[in-house]
Parts: sequence; C-alpha cells; structure tokens
Amino acid sequence: MFIVALTGGIGSGKSAAAEQFAWLGVPIVDTDAIAHHLTSKGSPVLTQISQTFGTDFLTQDGSLNRSKLRSHIFGDTEERFKLEALLHPAIYSYVLEKLNENERNLKPIYQIVVLPLLFENPRYDALINKIVVIDCDEAKQINRAMTRSKLSEMQVKAIMESQVKREIRLNRADEVIVNNGSIEELHVNVINIHEKFIKTCVVRK
Repeated sequence: MFIVALTGGIGSGKSAAAEQFAWLGVPIVDTDAIAHHLTSKGSPVLTQISQTFGTDFLTQDGSLNRSKLRSHIFGDTEERFKLEALLHPAIYSYVLEKLNENERNLKPIYQIVVLPLLFENPRYDALINKIVVIDCDEAKQINRAMTRSKLSEMQVKAIMESQVKREIRLNRADEVIVNNGSIEELHVNVINIHEKFIKTCVVRK
C-alpha cells in the first residue's frame, strides 16, 4: 500500500486539492470528515466528549455544538490536548480500516489521507510514504478560512497558532503545491504530482 499524506494549514486549500486527486481516481481518506462522523449524535466518541467537557457543549437535540467546542479548545491548550486524546486514536483506527477496505476493493496505485495535523500527530509516521503540502500566502489563508468556516480573523489566527509552523511543513514536504491562484492552476499542479506518484509506484512494484 502506497500512502500519500495531504496536509497544510487551515484555509490553504486541502479540500480543493483532495477533490482534484479524487477526480483523477485516487481514493481519499479525509480525517476531518472522519472526525465529523465519529462525533455525530449518539456516537460513543460524542458520549466521551460530553463526559469530559460537560453537556454544555451539546445542542438541545444532543448533537455536538462544534463552534462552541472549537472556540473553547483553541483558547486553552490543555483542553485541546484533552479533545485530541479522545479523537486521535479513534480517527487513526478508522483511517486504517478505510485504507485496508480501499486496498481490498479498489486495488489503487496509491491512496491519499488528508491530515491537517500530520506533523502534530506522530502516530502516522510509519504509515506515510510521501507528504504533499498545500501552501499559500498567509493573507489568502486567513481570507479563505474566514469565508469557508464563518470564523473571525482572530479565530483563524488562533487556529493557525495552534498548528505547526509553515516552515516546518515546507521543510518536511516531499512535494509542495502552491495554491495562490485559480482552481485551473491547482488542477494542473495536482496532475503533475499525480503523474510523479504513478511513476514512483510503478518503480516500487
């Protein structure tokens, strides 16, 4: 199994890049989507969250109040670590399950795991063969995150501060996609990297 990690800071364009890879037929395992699924109403993980943080972080119908919890943890590092201790092991198990399922059913040349917190979470180190970093100017990053997630500039900057520094991401990347332009430019960049990975996988075989 050849596994590529797709990572980048908030607002860099990870989801847009993942969509382009998916269009090329690459299976995508998205840890943000998995986290959303694992914390859905009635889930065991949501029960653990409510026991740890209190029922104040649930809505009236028993769903997770995501915006309230997000504001809470990004204002308190210790509380964020508590949440990660609940989420990360469950997400990792689910990722392995999906990768193995894709390998059995699809037999892909390679797969992508979208990992916003790749460098903050060393449990993935042994799993990943290559790292692709989506990068963009900080001003674009902030504007995209504010528009997409309906966050204030202060909230976006707090999230950015909690993530690994941009320089570290770039230094550890095997491939960097600069995403300052149009979706057409992103598409071309993704195709170029996709072709590199196809060649790499053929050589490995």
